[in-house]
Amino acid sequence: MIDKFHTHRNIIGFDENGVSVIIHKADAHHEHDHQHEHSHDHDHDHEHDGNKKAYGNDHVHNPNVKYREYETDDSADTDFIKDYMEAIATYKKTFPTRNEVIEKTPDPAIKDMLEYEKEQGIENIFDRFDKQKPHCSFGLAGTCCKACNMGPCKITAKSPKGTCGADADTIVARNLLRGAAAGVSQHGMHAREVILSLKWAAEGKLDLPIIGKQKVIDVANSFGIKTKRRQFNNIAKDVADVLLDDLSNTDPNREYKTLEALAPPERKKIWKDLGLIPISAYHEVFEAFHKSGVGTDADWKSLMEEFHRCGLAFTFSGVMGSSIATDALFGVGDRVTGKVNLGALEEGYVNIALHGHLPTLVSKIVETGQSEELVKLAKENGAKGIKFYGICCSSLAAMYRYGGVIPLSNAVSAELVIATGAIDLWIADVQDVYPAIMDVANCFHTKVVTTSESARLPGAERIEYDHYHSNIDKTNEIAREIVLKGIERFKERQERGVQVHIPNVEVTAEVGFSLEYLSRRFKGIGPVTEAIKSGKILGIVNMVGCNNPKVPFERCIIDVAEELIKNNVLVLTNGCASYPLMKMGFCEKGAGDKFAGEGLKEFLEGDLPPVLHVGECIDNTRSSGIMATIAREMGVPIADMPYAFTSPEWSNEKAIDAALGFRLLGINSYHCVEQQVYGSRNVSEYLKEGSLELLGSKMVVNMDPKLLAKQILDDMRESRKKLGWDK
Repeated sequence: MIDKFHTHRNIIGFDENGVSVIIHKADAHHEHDHQHEHSHDHDHDHEHDGNKKAYGNDHVHNPNVKYREYETDDSADTDFIKDYMEAIATYKKTFPTRNEVIEKTPDPAIKDMLEYEKEQGIENIFDRFDKQKPHCSFGLAGTCCKACNMGPCKITAKSPKGTCGADADTIVARNLLRGAAAGVSQHGMHAREVILSLKWAAEGKLDLPIIGKQKVIDVANSFGIKTKRRQFNNIAKDVADVLLDDLSNTDPNREYKTLEALAPPERKKIWKDLGLIPISAYHEVFEAFHKSGVGTDADWKSLMEEFHRCGLAFTFSGVMGSSIATDALFGVGDRVTGKVNLGALEEGYVNIALHGHLPTLVSKIVETGQSEELVKLAKENGAKGIKFYGICCSSLAAMYRYGGVIPLSNAVSAELVIATGAIDLWIADVQDVYPAIMDVANCFHTKVVTTSESARLPGAERIEYDHYHSNIDKTNEIAREIVLKGIERFKERQERGVQVHIPNVEVTAEVGFSLEYLSRRFKGIGPVTEAIKSGKILGIVNMVGCNNPKVPFERCIIDVAEELIKNNVLVLTNGCASYPLMKMGFCEKGAGDKFAGEGLKEFLEGDLPPVLHVGECIDNTRSSGIMATIAREMGVPIADMPYAFTSPEWSNEKAIDAALGFRLLGINSYHCVEQQVYGSRNVSEYLKEGSLELLGSKMVVNMDPKLLAKQILDDMRESRKKLGWDK
């Protein structure tokens, strides 16, 4: 596949923050009146070492980017190794300290809690990040290989290959592929849980109603499943079976039905022509670890092919499969208004936090905790009632479906929520649940219960589905037992007199937007397409992703959003990145009057917020669905639309796939955190420039969020010009 990509020997430079930048294509470079042997007809300053090196400012006129031209494309070039190691040293110096986080984070509640923890001597994620400094340069370069026990090996000028002979390109590509495979497995596990829940509900094994009946029928029709004169539960079971087959199929001759039925036709053709269609999510994860194992695949191009297959498996099973099953089982939900941020915590209630991603048990826990019987029991034990709060994605899915769950925090700041002392019970299922929450929970006598056999925390009580889900029929009993633990712990903590510190910061946010909502709101999608073509909406960006202490906490997300919105870009958001947008008022009704440019403000009509919150992390499907529907209505390929994907502060493995999934759609991805690919010129160049040829998209990294936003805006304006919408 990547063999079809013609290497132009693009020049790699490094900006003032040490981030690698593709300066320009070498063939285009030589179209200039430049002479690169010993004389120069241009104005840039150069130094030479024989015929090999040339330093200077890049030819896109950024005086802060320095480049060097190399004699070969070999990533083992000693000059290249020296240069990227120097760049990494510069990059590491940009990582903020805890005090810089306090100074720069935009949320006053976060500032308050960081100061409070400092006074109380409580360690948090930013302290631990500081203690990790200086971070491993080989890890940041992606050139540390631990695939076998002959290592670990690292790439240096002295040792340009590992013990087995793997070079930097191979090692970097292997590590990147393994990260992507991990992301597929994580969202894939989420998908498996909720798809099985749909199937078991249809079979009567799980006591849950299937609320999204129209979703089931619509998807069944897309899959070619017969719906007329059939019992509904049998249709739902068939839909679940198709999704499960796509997740775990081993037959290469079987069609990947979710992709075939729901992907944009022009993108399917590109993927098929490039040989990228996955067999199934399970198969591609198997193959990824097989190919990247010792003594197997040493061709970086082949490894990157599998990287792309993982991206498609992640998108169509991990994300879309999860989303379909969730919407089918629990309903699409609707726009709701709710409280957000730590000030929404209330003393005197049995306060229960829901942390993680799996909706099946969470739905029953909330239902049980809101029952008249258990609210009465809570009051008999001295509480005013029972309240639920959300950490990460569980709350976002719950908030707009069955209400009564208040979003408080993304994964990185979860410890700060416990440190308020206001939480009695912390319920954790899977993913983005950091082990350190146990340390803080012990300080404040907060009970922690884990509910998944996949994710356990030492010291937490396990009340979980077993490995085989043989107790799925006991879901109601499990939910009741867990809520009772919260009531018990409330009474104990009241007797202990646990100190409580709640910052007085609270806002409201609108959550639960979807294609269905927009179609109802505008009586079709036409008004949205008209606003885009006329320029009232310059473009649409999907802003998502987790957070990363390598940049000031939540600052990059807010700065990028502010710049985009004031330039009339409509923002869609979900998952962890949505928390700062909610907390800082971007999701409030009427927020467009404060933040938006005139065109966007007119479109929002004082009712819609400038950031449309579509839900949890798997609801990237909602964003891509909105984008694809608009493009289809306008008769424009999705890759040609003024669209962007951005995860400014990304950190986990799922984020690798999320960005890749949108690039596979032909939509550029934009980030303030660098990928760990410094050590491979070929992989770096492919991600940041070469993929334009194959996919029509690339990855852009700039640690300055304002400049990153400017790049998004410039690229959107260029897309509009090509479409003939703007001069």
